Amino acid sequence: MDAVRFELIKKDAGTHARRGRLITPHGTIETPVFMPVGTAATVKAMRPEQIAEMGAGILLSNTYHLFLRPGHEIVREAGGLHKFMNWNGAILTDSGGFQVFSLGALRKITEEGVSFRSHIDGSKRMLSPEISMEVQHALGSDIIMAFDECAPYPADRRYVQNSMARTHRWLARCKAAHTDTERQSLFGIMQGGTYADLRAESAKAVTDLELPGYAIGGLSVGEPKLLMYEIMDGCVELLPQEKPRYLMGVGSPDCLFEGVERGIDMFDCVLPTRIARNGAAMTSQGQLNIKNARFERDFGPLDPNCGCYTCRNYSRAYLRHLFKCDEILSSMLLTTHNLYFLIKLMERMRRALDEGTFSALKKQFFADYYHGEEIS
Repeated sequence: MDAVRFELIKKDAGTHARRGRLITPHGTIETPVFMPVGTAATVKAMRPEQIAEMGAGILLSNTYHLFLRPGHEIVREAGGLHKFMNWNGAILTDSGGFQVFSLGALRKITEEGVSFRSHIDGSKRMLSPEISMEVQHALGSDIIMAFDECAPYPADRRYVQNSMARTHRWLARCKAAHTDTERQSLFGIMQGGTYADLRAESAKAVTDLELPGYAIGGLSVGEPKLLMYEIMDGCVELLPQEKPRYLMGVGSPDCLFEGVERGIDMFDCVLPTRIARNGAAMTSQGQLNIKNARFERDFGPLDPNCGCYTCRNYSRAYLRHLFKCDEILSSMLLTTHNLYFLIKLMERMRRALDEGTFSALKKQFFADYYHGEEIS
């Protein structure tokens, strides 16, 4: 039996949205779900206990970064990533593919894998399907991702086609190298850029391997959102109903709603933590920039409709003061709020799906959050 199993609970009557349940060795995850990103075995500015208290049951961590520092053997010696970072919930690790391909001139792609220069010390390193599997086995994450190539946007058809074919060959090697199926589940990744026929070809190639779950990769890499939604429409219908569907690297509220509406079960993104460190907060009335001078004497909470620790205890004026003074507490409190906001938003979506009111929730949320402004 696979380490991770998916149960489809209910389909929405008016959309392709669905309620499900992801059963993992480290707990059961209700879906659709947003996964906070803990790149280097930590969600920046947060303690694991805080993330759990918000209701998150699964985090994402990064194979590339942990491979370089502290090294996967050290994590193995520590008892695995769960013990190393003191996280009792589920963990998904990406393959490292996106990071090495983002290195540009510092990397070289061959059939064997990707050789690259470490961004930390310049040392020459190598990631391949087999090495990625070895590293993720050492980390001990519940869900491990196949090593793939994420084509950039824009990219010509020939490049995307060749890249996709290599990704499929790498996936077969990942499956062959992955032996601990009772402890970890391997998810395959569909590629194909913005070419609908290549997406269909990729979907067939990855689903033919009958893996426990599938991801849609190569989106949210610079293409317009409307194009992303168009490609997503075609992708989702090509994936099995009985397996979880994971849209990689997406985390803005509008994209979460659009993804759920199309039948996506899992999401991750660094957006809520990254914008928090830059003074931005997601609120029920839209995104707020705490740097704005109008908050200097605003003693109300970030969001009067929010029940997070930050909104219960601190004012906009105080948060602005912290940010202007470059205090670490600014990042901690704004990150707390943004993650809470998205985790609770997903809870609202799940409840609406249970009650048959998802479309109404989406309409009301967009009206409040974007105030009728066009989303681009």
